[in-house]
Order: sequence, then structure tokens, then C-alpha cells
Amino acid sequence: MSTPVVLDPMTLPSDDNVNAYTFCVELKGSRWFLQKGKMIAYYGQIQFDGIGHGRFERLVRSSFHSPLHASDWVVAEGSGKMLLADRAFDVNSFDLEDGNLTIRSGNLLAYQPTMALKQSIVPGFVTLIGTGKFVAASNGPVVFMEPPLRVDPQALVGWADCPSPCHHYDHGYMTGVMGGIRSLTGIGGTSGEEHQFEFVGAGTVLLQSSEALMAEQAAGVVPNEPGVPGGGGQHGSAPRMPGQLGDLQRRFGL
Repeated sequence: MSTPVVLDPMTLPSDDNVNAYTFCVELKGSRWFLQKGKMIAYYGQIQFDGIGHGRFERLVRSSFHSPLHASDWVVAEGSGKMLLADRAFDVNSFDLEDGNLTIRSGNLLAYQPTMALKQSIVPGFVTLIGTGKFVAASNGPVVFMEPPLRVDPQALVGWADCPSPCHHYDHGYMTGVMGGIRSLTGIGGTSGEEHQFEFVGAGTVLLQSSEALMAEQAAGVVPNEPGVPGGGGQHGSAPRMPGQLGDLQRRFGL
């Protein structure tokens, strides 16, 4: 039996993977935007503040432009090292240089405020614009592909520096028996062989090595699991303490 590697602040990597499922961000009196629930541990003096705090008004004004997702994000500030992970999915960092990248909102774990996060016109996606580093999760390793390309929607992680995709439906599916049943009943669904996202033009498409989407979970909700304070038999909600603001408190990360 091999001896486990025990890490400490000196041996943890800086802005790099600890393993395939964990990434270490080093803060040196700096800030990162972080999706709630993705920090699993940290060393040092790091403070987490929700989007909407007055002292971050200027930062949010320049780097966060997605009101639909504001309640899911916090600003991490201070000095130390924090570990990011997401349910044992593959986690990696990527560098964007004066570019734009659109990614599934649930896959984006963190990003440097040198970039601006905007709401994509494609539902369920957000767009990063500028230069900097971001951390993302995927269900399996990420594969980079060049358009023109048709992609199973469930395997799509995002795309960089190319136009948004359009839908492509297989002609046989649309005119066949199953297509007729679906048009009448809404029952049946489609597979990647029947319906794809089509990319054209220059750029890069990011695919995960799986057709199973990462299930998104509401941020700030206590998991209904044994051993989790407020979980177990308490229907996934933490006990209400005097002076707490409940959902409003969680919304702003208080």
C-alpha cells in the first residue's frame, strides 16, 4: 500500500492542478470570482463576499455582467491558497488572451477579474471576454476541435473566438416516424445522431469526453445528506437561527 502524499501551503502548487479533480488558486492580496460551492478548502487569510456588496461595486461593474447568475457567485479576496473542485469532475485551468469564450454556466468554477463575464444569448451559457485565467470542470477530459463541426449538445462545454452555433436536425429524423410522434406529442427526445449544434467559421470548440451533462445544483443549498450539518433528515435546509435572513442571506453570500 503506497503512502499518501500530504500537502501543506508550501508544497501545494500555485495556480495549477493538485490532481485531475482539484485545482489550487493562489491569492496574493488579489481577487478571483468564484462560483459558490466550488471551494473545498483553503490556507491563509481569504474572505468570501457575495456579488452585490457595496465595496465591490467598481469590480462588479467592470468584471461581472450576468444578473441571472449573480446569486451563484462570490468574490474571493486575500492571501493564501484555495482548493477548487466539483463533485470529482475533471478540473482544469485555461488561459484566454484578448479573446472571448462562451461556456456552460455550470462548468465555469472561477475566473480572474481581468476578464469580464457576460450573459450569453444562448440559454445556459456565459461568455468571458478579455485576458486572464479561468478554471472549468468537465465530465471527462476536454477535447479541442476546429470548425466546421457538428456537436452533440450534451458533449458541448463551450466555444472560443467563433460565432454561436445553430441547430442542425437530421433530415431523416425530421421526416420519419419518430419525428412525427415528437411533433405531435413532445415525447421522445433526440440523440446526438439526430440533433446537433453546428459551428462554422474560425475558432475553437471545447468538448467533454462524455455525453452526460454535469447536473447543475442550486448554490447555497445544504445537501440533504447524512453527516452534513443541516442535511440528513432536515430536507436540505439549515436550521434558522435568530437574526438570519434565510434565502436573502444566501443570495448575497452573507
